[in-house]
Amino acid sequence: MSRCRRRHLALLAAGFVLAPPTAFAFDPPAPATTQVAPATPPIDPGTLPATHQRSGLEIYQRFRDGLADPECDSQATNGRWKQHFSHAPGQLARAEDDVLPLFGYVVDALREAHLPTEFALIPFVESGYKPGARNAQGPAGLWQFIGITARNHGVPMREGYDGRLSPVDSTQAAVRYLKTLHGMFGGDWRLAVMAYNAGEYRVLQSMRRAGMNARNARPAELPGLSGITYAYVEKLHALACIFQQADDRDAWLKQMDRPVPRLAAHVLPGDATLEAWAGARQQPAALLKRLNPALAGRFSRAGQPLRLLAPSAGVDDMGVPPTASGTPAPARPDAHGDTSPAARTHTVKSGDSAWTIARRYGISPTRLLQINGLDANAVLRPGTKLKLDDEPH
Repeated sequence: MSRCRRRHLALLAAGFVLAPPTAFAFDPPAPATTQVAPATPPIDPGTLPATHQRSGLEIYQRFRDGLADPECDSQATNGRWKQHFSHAPGQLARAEDDVLPLFGYVVDALREAHLPTEFALIPFVESGYKPGARNAQGPAGLWQFIGITARNHGVPMREGYDGRLSPVDSTQAAVRYLKTLHGMFGGDWRLAVMAYNAGEYRVLQSMRRAGMNARNARPAELPGLSGITYAYVEKLHALACIFQQADDRDAWLKQMDRPVPRLAAHVLPGDATLEAWAGARQQPAALLKRLNPALAGRFSRAGQPLRLLAPSAGVDDMGVPPTASGTPAPARPDAHGDTSPAARTHTVKSGDSAWTIARRYGISPTRLLQINGLDANAVLRPGTKLKLDDEPH
């Protein structure tokens, strides 16, 4: 993408308006027979607090920033997978779909684990980002785990509860396993996803036969692996490049620059139902049912804690909202009787952007950046303290 286009994307993000083979093997891509629940009407993001939302463009920027292999060649952008996944940008941009907030949740989990965001494209290949996707051959959920794979990686599976249908349980397991593979294969995301698909021992054996190791391996030349395994890398890289091509279109960027729910994990306490939890917190029950098919009907706790995915300020796993209200603190006199309000600050958290911070405190992104001496391309790093008010004169 050109330097001009990168600046355009950064400005929008800142808020500017610009007119099994082994016991550990994961499953192959789900066949076309995968069944999903029928769509229900979308939730108006305006019904959620501002702290529970963020721009879809921010999600996309975090994805782009986390790519291990952002360069695209002609094979990736014009090859056989371009037409196969040509629908993906539209799927991400559709306001009536839950794909973008779910994609944001997975991107957040990967960034927190310091993993390449190419891995966030796996659910596009496996399930089309449908938490309730089921395949006639057995795989289920976002990541299309079979039962034995899910159990091997700590996904709760018991009568009355299928953790594969929980985006929280299944994503936690997938990220944990991908982090193991990423380290095992020397930080090469391509080898990691090949091992994710075929099993790490099969890939290790192939490397051994070829006289390769993690530092000098050429993934496309490893012998003895299935065509599905080689294609897995091609699919993920092609998807990343298809999105990069889409962001050259202003219309697509404007569709992405909309408020979407910021999703986080919460504990479902006691014997509460999904509907009761939603009602107590004024959360949209229809959205929570779509996001949490493992909890949407009758389910069994078996004395185990359950977690759900819901809109949140994204502070912790218990759904506790941030202590900062976004309004100025009440004036308190100091020792000299000065009643001037204390200057406000905000400490940047993971996932924050100039757009979301400014919206939370009722100032413009432009003003926020100016107050802190930052330009539109500045990266807001977690832990940085930002001023929200001008210095007193």
